[in-house]
Amino acid sequence: MAAHPGNLFAQLSNACADEWAAYTGHGFVRQLADGSLPEASFRHYLVQDYRFLIHFARAYALAAYKSDRLEDIRAASRSISAIVDTETSLHIAYCKGWGLSENDLEAAPEARATMAYTRYVLEKGASGDLLDLHVALAPCVVGYGEIAARLAADPATVTKNNPYGDWISMYAGDDYQSVARAEIDLLDRLSARRGGAERFGDLALTFSQATRLEADFWEMGLTLAD
Repeated sequence: MAAHPGNLFAQLSNACADEWAAYTGHGFVRQLADGSLPEASFRHYLVQDYRFLIHFARAYALAAYKSDRLEDIRAASRSISAIVDTETSLHIAYCKGWGLSENDLEAAPEARATMAYTRYVLEKGASGDLLDLHVALAPCVVGYGEIAARLAADPATVTKNNPYGDWISMYAGDDYQSVARAEIDLLDRLSARRGGAERFGDLALTFSQATRLEADFWEMGLTLAD
């Protein structure tokens, strides 16, 4: 999946190219690709990703509140349902395969990196508008799709007996790639209604900060930080 060079997402990621490269090419990602990531690091990531999903649902609830068009409220509602009714259940089932029960996920405290990114997204949405919120969400929503698509296409990625192959395939698959493309399109639609050249600097700063916080989320998993 590649963003068209003229769309807002491409402009934002190009404006913070160093931060974007550090995030999408993080050591955690590289070790997923070659299968060398310690299992303890992946389990820690999975636990925190569960905590993240809860706040992700809250962010889309905020998106519904911030929307002034029925189509945007419906889109936010569908995202909440997808996270709460489907994605969370799938995540719990996936975690069981890694020896993590639902009780383990519920009992785990949030790591600082989890708190930092999720609260940043919610704060941007609360203090700004729907475009601010989705720009803060984009490094996660689109970034996972871009990372997985690149890993899946890279001949250097280990595919045989890679314990993280399923994770790569899930985010590189058609279902998630459609989610990422929809987010790119949504950014353009919101920008057409709410954007303008004078807003780009602030939006780029939000995108840069969110990208740095996403890289910290990888680092949290890699180092087992609490």
